[in-house]
Amino acid sequence: MSNPSLYIYPSPLEGFENLPPLPDEKNEDGKSFQNPPNDKLDDSYHQFVTPIESSSRGGFDVHIYYFQNNPEQAAFATALWERIRRSFPELRIYRIWDKPIGPHTVAMFEVDIFTPAQFGAFIPWLVINRGPLSALVHPNTGDDERDHTQRATWMGERIALDLGIFTRMRQATAKLKAVQAERVEVEKTQG
Repeated sequence: MSNPSLYIYPSPLEGFENLPPLPDEKNEDGKSFQNPPNDKLDDSYHQFVTPIESSSRGGFDVHIYYFQNNPEQAAFATALWERIRRSFPELRIYRIWDKPIGPHTVAMFEVDIFTPAQFGAFIPWLVINRGPLSALVHPNTGDDERDHTQRATWMGERIALDLGIFTRMRQATAKLKAVQAERVEVEKTQG
């Protein structure tokens, strides 16, 4: 898990300054508070909040894990994968990996979610139907390491991730950019 102190968190009340105090009245259950009505639903009902991707990559990835050496879990994962494909054809569902891949240290398959409505339908369904499997739900914001750690939500037991891959990816990207910049400089001097 990442260190939360590494990040900056904007105030959740940004844009809600100088409003009247919230009421202290309780609902009929005597426990929950009455909230002031809004004229319309919050925009997050219709689109993912910034910086979550709204592109073809998808707003959220769901990685559903199983222990590849456990025949019962492998069979359950295969059945769950089929059911998801049949019940949620609008989601992007990838192949079942029977070994670790990327930062994922055990076998898994991935499901991509594109809209808040899909998220609202699929995630509660998965909570009930994931059986013995664990799932990592993370946004896609362009910061892969933070998305897989500080911004991630787990269902079931947390599976250790190989976070070193993100460091290696950053180093490879920096190397590539340096080579490209060097080529540009060489072309300038030759041209």
